[in-house]
Amino acid sequence: MNDRAALDLLVSQGPLTRTQIGALTGLSKPTASQLLARLEAAGLVRTTGNVTGRPGPNAQLYEIDPTAAHIAALAVDQLGITAAVADITGRVLGEERVGTDAVDEAAPNRTAQLVARAVDGALAKAGLGRADLHGAVIGTPGALDPQTGRLRYAPHLPDWHSRALKEELAEVLGTPITIENDVNLAAVAEQQDGAAQDFDDFVLVWADEGVGAAIVLGGQLLRGATGGAGEIGYMPLPGAPLARGGDRSAAQPDAGGGFQRLVGSPSVIALAREYGAAGTRTVEEALDRADVRAEVARRLATGLAAVVAVVDPRLVVLSGEVPQAGGEALRALVEEEFTGLALPRPELRLSDIGGNPILIGALQTALTDARNAVFDTTTG
Repeated sequence: MNDRAALDLLVSQGPLTRTQIGALTGLSKPTASQLLARLEAAGLVRTTGNVTGRPGPNAQLYEIDPTAAHIAALAVDQLGITAAVADITGRVLGEERVGTDAVDEAAPNRTAQLVARAVDGALAKAGLGRADLHGAVIGTPGALDPQTGRLRYAPHLPDWHSRALKEELAEVLGTPITIENDVNLAAVAEQQDGAAQDFDDFVLVWADEGVGAAIVLGGQLLRGATGGAGEIGYMPLPGAPLARGGDRSAAQPDAGGGFQRLVGSPSVIALAREYGAAGTRTVEEALDRADVRAEVARRLATGLAAVVAVVDPRLVVLSGEVPQAGGEALRALVEEEFTGLALPRPELRLSDIGGNPILIGALQTALTDARNAVFDTTTG
């Protein structure tokens, strides 16, 4: 317990002296010295200079040894895969983007090849090889069904539906992997470093090419029996055709029915064209129009009211391309519409994560897993 407490302090606060570690953990100087010697011998901490500019002998600083473990994080979408490699401190050492066209559609094990290319590219930029990886987390639309091992709710990723997908990817990378829903990972990022910090009960609503939600209750992600908790893109709502035919309705973001047909990125662009802006090409252009912004806010509020009526969260975070493009103007309109639709009324915030929240959440999840394993000094 003392070892882990010291390691967690070094992760969160950076380099510390023996005296500082002793004071923060409540350990005596001799015990803190023994602890640091043990962790240094185990390859988990290292010295990194001295504290200068104060009376008395210079105190030695200790930090986490960044080479203790490395992890990979991946974010998958229809167009390709983004991979990042980081050391145990969380510092990103290399990143690579691979398009789906990088491997021929008829190639055997195409998904595994794409994943390997993305990870190998990130590793090369970091000056590392596959043998240096301790684990990997892959964020993908849909979710693995715990009963069948198949990826569900993601028909637009046809090459990802092998029953042995997890095992195939682990074999090609040579390291254990976790496959997690992309919106769930965005919620992890938001809870650790974004708008949902200090909230144990919140919903993140993702409105992008696809539409989904992550539901966090009591600090835990709600996944459901088949991994489909939060697949609100299928949710029937007034004004949208019903999503029938199972997963086929989501094969294209602008096809099918349900909530996704109302607030997904393609639908927002289509709405602007219906309102007379025939040349609209982007969500940003669409939401520059006040009439489009007002209608999208009404649609979002209607869907949120249904979610809130069931889950009763303290907070709703809006994330993805549509809320980012609409900004505070869209959020305020959603809040105004929402006020008249639902009881209770949770706080409504925009995501404030910089960068790719799915990749960031995958990194954070992979780091947590790696630290739990590597920082366990009771084994070995």
